[in-house]
Amino acid sequence: MSNATEMILAPEWDDEERMNFMFSDFNENRDVNTTDWDSKMDFWTALIVKACRDRGTVCVSLKELNKTFRRKERSPLGLATVIQSMARCGKIQRESEFAANMDCGWLSWSVGLLLVKPLKWTFSTLLGSSQVSLEESFVVIELVKEKAAELLKVYRSSEFSRCSIISFQELCTLSADVCADESTLCMALLQLQRDKQVTVSLHEGEKIVKFCQAGQDHISQVSDVDMGIYKLQRSQKLLEERVEKLGLEADKCKEEARLLLKEGKKSQALRCLRGRKRVEKRAESLFAKLESIRGILDRIAQSQTDKMVIQAYQAGVSALRLSLKDVTVERAESLVDQIQELCDTQDEVNQTISSVASADEDIDELEEELKSLIAESKPDSISRFPEVPTNVLGPPGGHSLGGSDLLSSLPAVPYSPLDITDEQLEEELNNLKLTDSGFEQEKKTSPARRLEPAQ
Repeated sequence: MSNATEMILAPEWDDEERMNFMFSDFNENRDVNTTDWDSKMDFWTALIVKACRDRGTVCVSLKELNKTFRRKERSPLGLATVIQSMARCGKIQRESEFAANMDCGWLSWSVGLLLVKPLKWTFSTLLGSSQVSLEESFVVIELVKEKAAELLKVYRSSEFSRCSIISFQELCTLSADVCADESTLCMALLQLQRDKQVTVSLHEGEKIVKFCQAGQDHISQVSDVDMGIYKLQRSQKLLEERVEKLGLEADKCKEEARLLLKEGKKSQALRCLRGRKRVEKRAESLFAKLESIRGILDRIAQSQTDKMVIQAYQAGVSALRLSLKDVTVERAESLVDQIQELCDTQDEVNQTISSVASADEDIDELEEELKSLIAESKPDSISRFPEVPTNVLGPPGGHSLGGSDLLSSLPAVPYSPLDITDEQLEEELNNLKLTDSGFEQEKKTSPARRLEPAQ
């Protein structure tokens, strides 16, 4: 790792008082001051993960941490305690344990030995000692999972995704932008192997990596078919390189012949042209072999596609057989007959309901017709009544009264002071009763006299 001065580790790195506390050692008993203990532990845990992520590595050792976090000629005193705590929490793991604790058992462990070289087995590692040595390497689990996901993404977006098997050297070149070094790549491969996304094996002294293809749940072991395809792909690549090299050599011979011809060296130019012809024949022969290998690979790819389609057909037939397990032709015909009978019954019910509705519609039509006849007969009945006079009523002489004459002809409004006695009120009431009775009698005898002015 680089020195702390080359990276921004924490905002409070220049706070002298804060850093004096962080660089001090942990108390032997956490219960003495749990707040200070947890604060210091969280600070260094986050800082270790950040430093590894910034550098692009997934492994760390106590020696590297002491060098990275060195400040003013001082190194933190409690880093060993932090590493032990992170190991207990499962945030980091010894590199040797990470390579050995594979889900696939001793076979995967031996594959891990192919990747991680050399593994430093010590008595403290075997016995699970809690002591942390300066040189012992630890894997940050969070970071190695991130690198594994990035490596798988890079592979599936590259041209090698067409090949299920690639060599370890080709993978190193492919992952140069993801994994900072070979050790990081090995840890990412071990994580992918734990996730059943890759498998690593040794073939004729060469490490090869098989990736899980898209659509597969887990990786399968390297088979003879896989190795045959891998050999064909290697041969194809080798022939392509040789054909390209021969093409360049033929162009070179042609250019030399042109230069010799300009210099007047005709015989030497002819020799160059003969050499060019030989090179072209060799290139044509290799190209024919290359086309043959390409044809075989295309057929293999087509056969794999056919195999996948046949497997899909088989799955579909099995699912269809299960879905039609309790279905027969007789049962289907019976259901169709029952549906037809129910439809006929429904049609009859609808027809009966429609007949009742039509009868109601006939009654409504008759009522509408009756209303129209009554409306037509109304003008004739109205014309038989006498016309209402519109002139102002007047006296029996036949002369109409004006507005002022009519008001003057009316009797005067009775008036009495407000301090009237009860006897006077009773007398006035009797007079009103007599007046009303006389008025009613006059109304019965002659309607026209009601309009005469009062005497």
